[in-house]
This record gives sequence, C-alpha cells and structure tokens, in this order.
Amino acid sequence: MPTSKPRLAASINEASVHAACLENIAVIAHYVRERNPAASQRVRAAIYKGLQDLVLFPHIGRLQQTKGVRKLVTHKYRYLVYYTVDEAAGEIIILSVKHPAQRREHEEL
Repeated sequence: MPTSKPRLAASINEASVHAACLENIAVIAHYVRERNPAASQRVRAAIYKGLQDLVLFPHIGRLQQTKGVRKLVTHKYRYLVYYTVDEAAGEIIILSVKHPAQRREHEEL
C-alpha cells in the first residue's frame, strides 16, 4: 500500500508563522507606510503572496547552511522569506521575513 505524503498547509492561516515573522512584516509595513502609505499595502500583499506560493510549492526555496532552512525571494520587491518544512507534521514554518539590505540569520549554501 503506497504511503501518502503529509498534507501541507492548505492556506497561509494553517502555516505556522513565528511571532518574530509577524513582527518582521509589521515593521516592514510600518517603515514603508511612513514613506509611502499606498505602497505599504502593495508590499505587504507581495509578501503574503510569496507565503501563499510556499503553501503550493513548499520546496521552492533555496536551501541555506542552517539544516532544513530554506529561503524564498518574493517576486515583487525581493523580500527574503526564511522557512522550514516539517514533513512529519505536514507544516510549513515561517521563521522570518527580511528586506535584502537587512542582516540575515541564515547563509546560502
């Protein structure tokens, strides 16, 4: 009998998002809003679109030096989304979202 793959999150609401990641997105949105209020919503939407892409394609990101950590670069605005995929639990765990100019916790392989 074939084994089925674990079910990954069907929506971003089912993905596990660390509190630090939510804070990252809020800080990014606040920073942009101070400079361009209309752009703030576009940037936030682009980040969430990237997170939704992860739901559909959880292994799309590049592996990093930290074991199991992957990095997705959002299509628009090039924000960096660091995450892991827990196959056993069927979860995508979003670790952080960073602007490319910010210090990064994880290094590329």
